[in-house]
Amino acid sequence: MSIKEYRTASEVRGGLILVRDTPGVAFGDRVRISDGRGGTRDGQVIRASNEEVMILVFEGTDDLDLEAVWVRFLDEPVEIALSPEILGREFNGLGEPRDGRPPILSNIRRAVGGSAINPAARSYPREFIQTGISTIDGLNSLVRGQKLPIFSGSGLPHNRLAAQIVRQAKLKDEDSSFSIVFAAMGVSYADAKFFRDEFASSGVLRNVVMFVNLADDPPVERLTLPRTALTVAEYLAYDLDRHVLVVMTDMTYYAEALREVATAKGDVPARKGYPGYLYSDLAEIYERCGRIHERHGSITMMPVVSMPSDDITHPIPDLTGYITEGQIVLSRELHNQGIYPPVHISPSLSRLMKDGIGKDDTREDHPKVAAQLYALYARALETRNLASIIGADELSERDRRYLKFADDFDRRFVGQGEAEDRSIEATLNLAWELMSAFPRDSLTRLSETELAKYYQGND
Repeated sequence: MSIKEYRTASEVRGGLILVRDTPGVAFGDRVRISDGRGGTRDGQVIRASNEEVMILVFEGTDDLDLEAVWVRFLDEPVEIALSPEILGREFNGLGEPRDGRPPILSNIRRAVGGSAINPAARSYPREFIQTGISTIDGLNSLVRGQKLPIFSGSGLPHNRLAAQIVRQAKLKDEDSSFSIVFAAMGVSYADAKFFRDEFASSGVLRNVVMFVNLADDPPVERLTLPRTALTVAEYLAYDLDRHVLVVMTDMTYYAEALREVATAKGDVPARKGYPGYLYSDLAEIYERCGRIHERHGSITMMPVVSMPSDDITHPIPDLTGYITEGQIVLSRELHNQGIYPPVHISPSLSRLMKDGIGKDDTREDHPKVAAQLYALYARALETRNLASIIGADELSERDRRYLKFADDFDRRFVGQGEAEDRSIEATLNLAWELMSAFPRDSLTRLSETELAKYYQGND
């Protein structure tokens, strides 16, 4: 390792420092900055040339005196120490302990930037993951190795939903539970305490690795936090052969930190001021999940994305939707009605659902039940809109049945207790119960054999 130290800092821009006359410094190098008052800060080279380098300072650049600053280039990437003892711990975005316990000591260290995965080595995501939430398990099923984001809005209970998924997620026919890597960016102290208390009280904390960046922590630390978290996930999945679920909240705060740094760098802004490389930057994070041939472990990802002004066409949810395999969309209207979780079925989608459900995965009738439930609910929403125009009293008897179905579906299928862990069998049985309000000839997406089998067993 060749350590170089300079005292040629020339300019501060937001969370960035420019240092002149630094030949031989490489992009991505780790940096240690002395503020001249006995304090040190960590950084990383994000732009390099023989004349000048640009350094991203993770702790921010507040109160730095350029005349007193010493910059030491460590000739190594930003790394994190890895060990099985990392489970049950809490860290900041750089992998430094936040729980008051000693740092992880290990001879295994990995660069947080990760290694490129050979596309030919990837296995197709399969195997149903049971979250215990009917709207996900029944209609937008999650499979092992999938990227399935939660699109939410300000004030909606996405944190409660994320915590419930962490508590309940499991493979249907496997006793082993998931190891959880939880990455929180820009959250309030109250939210961070909520997650700690939830994981501790439910007994899953010993199987969780938490990375937390609070709202008053330096924003630039958020650029490293998801990469640090995913490096730990890769270690747990591919070195220790564990099934890993990565939950990241909130990717909107990450994108805003990226925009802040891009503006300070002088990058040309694109939509709503975000840099043109926002897509590739998000893809660099999301594509680190998946399955690898001949490896038992896997990484499944559920990032939370807040939609500014509830706008699903905003650049962050829009680009996330292009990269990931579907989305779970939360509804403000359902939330205002007191329904939890307020999952909006119509725009929600799991593109890999078909590969994880059916006879050998969940239950033989699952695909057709889901399709029939979607069809009935779509017609019921049309009827609800019609009733808002002409009044419910003017509806036909058939339309009133659809209207009642919409209310029952929202209240009983979508709505469930925050501590209620429904099996996939319970979810499908509830779907059949709701559909039984219709005559058999209305259920056109189910075969006569399936209908006879259900009605015979439920006479």
